[in-house]
Amino acid sequence: MADPPTDRTAQTRVPIHPDLAARWSPRAFDPAAALADEEVTALLEAARWAATWGARQPVRFVVGRRGDPTFTALAAALKRGNSYAHAAGALILVCADEGEDDRTAHYAALDAGAAIANLSVEAVSRRLIAHPMAGFDADAARRDFGVPEGVRPYAVVAVGSLGDYAGADEKIVERDSLPRRRLPLEEIAFAGAWGKPVLLPEGVERRHGMP
Repeated sequence: MADPPTDRTAQTRVPIHPDLAARWSPRAFDPAAALADEEVTALLEAARWAATWGARQPVRFVVGRRGDPTFTALAAALKRGNSYAHAAGALILVCADEGEDDRTAHYAALDAGAAIANLSVEAVSRRLIAHPMAGFDADAARRDFGVPEGVRPYAVVAVGSLGDYAGADEKIVERDSLPRRRLPLEEIAFAGAWGKPVLLPEGVERRHGMP
């Protein structure tokens, strides 16, 4: 297998957990690799134990394994730009019960995001890759799986093993080789007033975490 595009480990000012630093969203999946039952269960457990507002637990999952009817339906609902995910070992539709009012719906969305984050880091810890996708036909997902009224499909997460970039589509190689960038902390973390950077240790950002 060819090496994946350059080192993708996050550059951070101080060390963070290696699995967080190593998390990114590759698009090259190994079409021959299968997910073990334990791996799928662990991903769902990690998502289940994410933080939830008021212990409401609104997040629900529809899980498809490559080759089964659920996976086929989820793959068909993906936008064309996400067709690379057809090679994933599993596709997981993440939904949330939005509740009775806008406030509850707002926090349901936060819970869905937290669940996706937990799932993604658990994947890294197991040497798997995960790529959350918003580009899918939510109406098709509602229809195909009988998603109840008031429950919103938020994302499809592709999970699997890293594939060989030597055989990947040129556009995927190009996109996955772009430098990973985040705004500096001074532009996003404030204290005292909006736009006033919180005081943090000085120093050049550096890479930490797993190779």
